[in-house]
Parts: sequence; C-alpha cells; structure tokens
Amino acid sequence: MISTNDVRPGMTLNLDNGLFQIVDYQHVKPGKGRAFVRMKLKNLASGAVVDRTFRADEPVDQAIIDRRDFQYLYRDDLAYYFMDQETFAQLALTADQVGDVSKFLRESDTVRLGIYADTAVTVDLPASVDLEVTEAEPAVKGDRVSGATKPVTVETGLLVQVPLFVEQGDRIKVDTRSGDYMTRVT
Repeated sequence: MISTNDVRPGMTLNLDNGLFQIVDYQHVKPGKGRAFVRMKLKNLASGAVVDRTFRADEPVDQAIIDRRDFQYLYRDDLAYYFMDQETFAQLALTADQVGDVSKFLRESDTVRLGIYADTAVTVDLPASVDLEVTEAEPAVKGDRVSGATKPVTVETGLLVQVPLFVEQGDRIKVDTRSGDYMTRVT
C-alpha cells in the first residue's frame, strides 16, 4: 500500500474494479477543506480512461508489473503465442489481450509484456517498426503534388498512407502509436 501523495504517472494501481495505470495526476489543496488528488487512470483490461478523485494521503494498493521481453512466435485461430526470452516458456494471449498491437506484429519480433499475478496485462511495442510494403499502386507520372499520398499494404496487412515515391518491396518505418508513415528505410 502506498499513499496517494506518493503516486506518479506510469505507476499501476490495483483498485477494487481492476488494474489501472496512472496517466496524469494533480494534487489539489483548496483554500478551505482537505487536500485531494485528482487522477486520470487507464484501465489495463479495457483501455478506457477514467477520472477519479482520492483524499490526500489515502492508502491505495500499488500493483507491481513485471515487464519482460518475449518473442512473438505465431498466431492461430485461438491465440497469439509468445516465448519468454529467458525461460523459453510459451504464453498464449487472446486477440482481445493483444488488441491493436497485432497490426504491427511479425513472427520473431520482440515485444515487452507486462505480467501481473502470472497474467499478461500489457503488450508494449517499440515506438516504431520497419515493415515491408507488399502492395502499392505505381505512382502516375506527373502526379507529383506536394504532400500527396497513396495507400499501401504492409506485410502485416496494415494499410498505411505513404508519399507517392514509395513502391512495392520498399521498407518503411511506421509509428506504432498512431500507425502513420515516418520514413523510408534503406
């Protein structure tokens, strides 16, 4: 148990209705009355962000999340399979647990899983990944308007808007937070 005065963004709390990660917090000391702490909390199960207010110095249960590197192995109809880099134990996660991260996963990629009570609660990717363009329409000569883009499909099946000069077979860097094109990789 820790005090609400000691919390910081990024910490995970085990509250009565699930695990929540602190996105933002604000300690408020009004002129009259007692101080309180206003927090923006992200539910690790659903991804929903909620606002919650606690009394200052109220005890809350801190959840210690063990973050370890896992290698993504493969996917079948039931789950996504990952292997612990240290113990070589395999872990199966459902599509709901993996969420939007699946749009960027390739076999043999390394991801960081957050484990709490022997259950994976988060799947974290690097800020960007390099992916190969598998489908791209050729750019039409003379179609060189500044800032023009076209849709391409990358090896994971994700559709990305890229500049006209990107062709099939090119490798591009994609931002995993937004899914946007960053640059072409040589």
